[in-house]
Amino acid sequence: MKRCLFLLLLSLALLLTGCGKNRGESDFRAFSERLNNLETLSFSAQVRAEYEHKTARFALSYAEDGEGGRVTVVAPELIQGVTAHVSPGSSTLEYDTVVLDTGSLDAFGLSPLSSLPAMLRAMRTGHVDSVWEEDGKTVVMLESDDALRCCVWFSKEMRPVRAELSRDGRVTVYLDISDWAEGR
Repeated sequence: MKRCLFLLLLSLALLLTGCGKNRGESDFRAFSERLNNLETLSFSAQVRAEYEHKTARFALSYAEDGEGGRVTVVAPELIQGVTAHVSPGSSTLEYDTVVLDTGSLDAFGLSPLSSLPAMLRAMRTGHVDSVWEEDGKTVVMLESDDALRCCVWFSKEMRPVRAELSRDGRVTVYLDISDWAEGR
């Protein structure tokens, strides 16, 4: 009798776990679809980039409209105002008359300035690997088409608040996201 009761409780626990994952995944899919249909998007991010022998910190802002996206450096002050452009359908950045080499974090060319477009690309087109709840937030692990893994923490309103970008099991970029604003 105890064994039957234990198996029944275990089955219920598994069912409840699956329901939470499905809800979180369906919430993310709705967010991703909304993200793909936005006319404008803007947000800010505190970026921590982990190179092999050093750590670099940046404050960046992102703005996107029908003409593409723009990543602008807010800090450090030395390069404040440098803006990189992302064309629709492109994964490359173009800088306004400035050559700025922040250094690649991996063999695929991920850099602090390319991290915001890379995160957005993963949220728009990446494969959902797993979904879970953590500290009241929905967490989604995404695999992008270029072997990039992107883990994103969402608020209850399904707004990204934090993300980590990694390759080969090593997290190289940590993002704290704020001021997320969508426009239709």
